[in-house]
Amino acid sequence: MPLPARPIASLLALILGLTALLFVLPAAAQQSTPARAAIVKDMLSGAILLEKNADEMLPPASMSKLMTNMMVFEQLESGRLKLSDEFLISANAAALGGSRMFVRQGSRVSVENLLRGVVIQSGNDAAVALAEAIAGTEADFAKLMNRRAGELGIENASFANATGWPHPEHRISVRALSQIAERIITEFPNHYSLFSEREFTWDGITQRNRNPLLGNVEGADGLKTGHTSEAGYGLVASAERDGRRILLVVAGLESTAQRRQEAERLMNWAFRAFDTKVLQRAGEAVVDAETWTGAAPTVPLAPLEDVILTAPLGDLDRATVTARYEGPLPAPIAAGDVLGEIEIAVPGLPPRRVPLVATEDVAPGGFFVRMEAAAELLILRALALAGL
Repeated sequence: MPLPARPIASLLALILGLTALLFVLPAAAQQSTPARAAIVKDMLSGAILLEKNADEMLPPASMSKLMTNMMVFEQLESGRLKLSDEFLISANAAALGGSRMFVRQGSRVSVENLLRGVVIQSGNDAAVALAEAIAGTEADFAKLMNRRAGELGIENASFANATGWPHPEHRISVRALSQIAERIITEFPNHYSLFSEREFTWDGITQRNRNPLLGNVEGADGLKTGHTSEAGYGLVASAERDGRRILLVVAGLESTAQRRQEAERLMNWAFRAFDTKVLQRAGEAVVDAETWTGAAPTVPLAPLEDVILTAPLGDLDRATVTARYEGPLPAPIAAGDVLGEIEIAVPGLPPRRVPLVATEDVAPGGFFVRMEAAAELLILRALALAGL
């Protein structure tokens, strides 16, 4: 329900006590992790709940296959590729070591099966087969990866291959990995379900998904592990509970057991220690602001965007919302005009500010409205000159 309008000549500040929510990074710094680098994000609000060395460029191992997957998903969505397209497996792809799908040289394998080989089995051979099909060579595909990362604004990422195989120029930060993972989740929901598949059988060989959270953590549905002796053990993981999604990346852990334990601990901590809610929807009026010489006496003001915030449990009752605008607002007013802001704050945390916009047009008033406003202005000036 809109807040009642308060007619004044300058700044209107409505301070409301709310059972609200706010979290902006500082409290998260209290949480520690043995990972060399880590980031934990609430995707609904965008709040970063934890970060450690999040922009350090590190060897990502197979976690960088997420960029390969994303490039293939883009090709599928654009129509340049189809899941049913089959590619000839080269000697180069078939000969790769490390994690493998076990495709055979000279065989033809569909895009759909190669994707499962990359996502579920972490197959280096499948990743290179896809790279060669798209760009001709893996080296040229790596150039496309770097160019696409730049176009998307993904910083601190340098790709030298499609697999994450050790290379001095193949480096990426955990923040960049989280950005790639978030784009896969939000932009390619039709393909994201691949990451939750538990196993895949190819040529009589069944391999299980290496993600240790699948089936062990409520809501876990992706994404990708990684390991080399140089990189240590890493994981990009995501889980959704009751419409709230947490995304985490950990890198540089010492063992598969430590990776599983730390990822599970951080995921459960993120869900249990914080709350995330929609405080205000875009377009829902928070105040009816008085107009000046308008055909309507007031105009509803609403946030320009959804206000979705995260708060540590126990801090919810401390939040306040302040709506500010310079009023009365002179007509004409067009729907969408930015006319003020709301500020959401919890003591000790930085405030969140969102523009307030008009939700309706307000045309100039008629002759009598303008005359009444002019008379009111004359009276106000007279009172000001009289010192009253």
